[in-house]
Parts: sequence; structure tokens; C-alpha cells
Amino acid sequence: MPNTLDEWLDYIGRQHSAEIVMGLDRVREVWRRMGRPKAPINIIVGGTNGKGSTCAMLESILHIGGFKTGFYSSPHLVRYNERVRLDCTEAEDSLLTESFAAIELARTEGEVVPLTYFEFATLSALWIFREQQCDVAILEVGLGGRLDAVNIVDADVSVVVSVDLDHQSYLGDTREKIAIEKAHIYRQGRPAIFADTDAPQSLINHAIAIGADLCLLGRDFRYQRMDGQWQFQGRDSSRHSLPYPALRGGYQLKNASAALGVLEALQPRLPVTQNHVKRGLLEVVWPGRMQVLPGRPAVVLDVAHNPHAARALHDALGTMGFYQNTYAVFGMLKDKDIDAVIDIIKDRIDHWFIAGLEVQAGERGASATQLSAKLAAHGLEGRFSMHVSIGKAFEAARERAGPDDRILAFGSFYTVAEAMKAAKAV
Repeated sequence: MPNTLDEWLDYIGRQHSAEIVMGLDRVREVWRRMGRPKAPINIIVGGTNGKGSTCAMLESILHIGGFKTGFYSSPHLVRYNERVRLDCTEAEDSLLTESFAAIELARTEGEVVPLTYFEFATLSALWIFREQQCDVAILEVGLGGRLDAVNIVDADVSVVVSVDLDHQSYLGDTREKIAIEKAHIYRQGRPAIFADTDAPQSLINHAIAIGADLCLLGRDFRYQRMDGQWQFQGRDSSRHSLPYPALRGGYQLKNASAALGVLEALQPRLPVTQNHVKRGLLEVVWPGRMQVLPGRPAVVLDVAHNPHAARALHDALGTMGFYQNTYAVFGMLKDKDIDAVIDIIKDRIDHWFIAGLEVQAGERGASATQLSAKLAAHGLEGRFSMHVSIGKAFEAARERAGPDDRILAFGSFYTVAEAMKAAKAV
């Protein structure tokens, strides 16, 4: 068997011929052989965007409330360890390798079961949360919901934060089709939260059909912005004089209200006080999501990679105050809607520093040539420059930017990760 974490990651990446395989039979079988590891209380959070931020706020509040938390997310930015957190701290290499060894023993017991990288990662997190005796596990859906490996767990509370177009080749080409895939994380008789406006009818119908306790934003819970603070109104409780979350962007109030909806549903089992909630919102950390690094020029990191996220980023940039120029460090995957993202955000950007992601993402990475053609087609000829890597693009942007300018690195997790390294923010 492999020994180090790097050896294990290389190994698990070679155990299935495909990067993504939709279906639960294989991962559920290995989970069964492992004794179905999980935490006593499980929260599953899905959605097109905002699910990671919602999870991070839940983690922060519950940890401050004195509960031992496990948080599983994907993908990671720089280190694999980011995917598995215990009490707001990344899991150590030794614990991760021990979990992979347990999975390998189970999957090769009798008929060998091939697993994808993500399926290994999910089973690893579930095993660690049981072995470390976590009180609660917060599990972020990777892709969709119905056939995502996280869905082997019957959640005590399930949340769909948002529904918009992304991963259409896997989930469908309309919002209604995508919504039904995400709604399959809901469970009969258990709280099923939807935290976006205009709930898709397919999601509502599915929740009703299975007898889930559907809780809709605007109907069953709501939030209200106030001067310097905000308030949450749930079905049975309210929280007033709340501080704005440490995570930037007005859209984070929607995510925070989703988290508070979960906490209301679990209050008898995971009681938290008003002070826990306030501190959790103020102290939450979630890198790469409208993250502003200290110093001048301002450096903004955001993994926005689809139209829904680009609209949120556009609005958030508009609330940051005046900057003389905004320079974008930009790279995307070619299977994303690059044209729509450019069209949404282009009026916020004065010059684009672009680079391909072929080294980081392989065949999925759009090349600098492909990106330049897209920008030119949007009338941005003369307003972009091409670079051999995201790191070099970031260096060029930093050389050009003055103290009153802003650098925005966005378009992909890969883009933000490389920009973080270049900015020495990791």
C-alpha cells in the first residue's frame, strides 16, 4: 500500500478510468463493508453556488457552540487536507492516509470495487468523522445531489442553497431539471430547506412526493437587512441584531439565513445561543470566496466560474468602494459558460491578464488562445494580455497596478489557487 499522503492521492486517482461517474451502487457497497461510518448528526448542503459558504458558517457557529464538528468540502484550493476539517482545522496527513487504508481494505475484500477520486474522498471523510467522534458532520455535495457520493448518507437536515445552470452535461440543461437532481438530498419526514428565491416547481414537487418537511426562503423563513446589522425570522424563532458575516458580498446573508434555518431545525439536538451565532458569523473563514487580501493594491480572490456566481461577484465588486482600475487575472475551464461569465463581469474590469489552465486541469482547461478569442468577440480587443501561467499573469497585474487599483483573480478554483501561491497567501 502507499505510505505518504501524496502517494495515496496518486494511487486513488488511478483506481477508476473516469474522473466522474454518477451513481451510488459502488460507493454504497464499500461504505457498507466499512460498517457505514458517519457522525451522529449529518447536515448535507447542495446547490449551484453558496453551499461552501453556508457550510463554513454552520461549522463556525457550531464549533464556537462547543460541538465537535466535521466539515467535508470539495474541491480544495491548494492542499488536499482542506477537504476534511475537524473543529475548523485541516485533517493531518496521518489521519487521511489511515482512512484511505481502511477504504482500500474494504473495497478489495472479495470482489474489488473501483472507486473514483471523489468517492474515496467522501468515504475518507465519513470514516474520519466517526473515528474522531464528531458530534455533527457538515457535508458539501460535490455535483448535483441524486447521484453524488455524499447522498449515501441520510441527512438529518438537507439544504439546497441555490439552483442555476452549471454542469449541464451531467444535470440537465434547464433549471427545473437541475433542481430535481439537487432535491434528491431531501429525506422523508426531515427538514428540507431551499434558500433561494423562485423555488423550482420540480424541487417543490419532489419534496412533497417524498414527504419531506419543505422549508422555503420567503415563506417559512426570511432575513431583513438593517442599518449595520440584520435579522432572521424562522418558523418558530427569530434572531435580531445580527452582525454581517465576515464573508464579503451581500449574497452571504442568504447563505447565512440558510445556516440559521438549519440551526433552528436542529436546535433541540444542537442548541446554540445568540452569542454563538454572532461570534460564528464574525469569525467564519472560507478562502477564495470574495476574499480580500490585506495591503495595497487590493487583491480579490473569487472562484466564480458560472453565470450565477459571476452575477454575485459583479454585485459584490460594486459595493467595495472606488478603485481607479480593476485588473483581472483570469482563467477558466472550457466546459464552463465562458461567454456568459465575460459578458456579466466585463464592465467591472479595465484590463484582463489571461492564462490557460491546461497544466492544472488537463483537457478541461481553456487555453490562453481560446480565452483571448472569447474576449475579442466581446469587443475587448486591446484590453487583455496573454501569459504563460496564472502566476505570471498575477505578477504582471501586480507590476501594473498602483496602490489605488484592484486586482481580481477569478474564473476557477485552479485560477484562485495559482493566484494564492503567487500572492504568497498560502
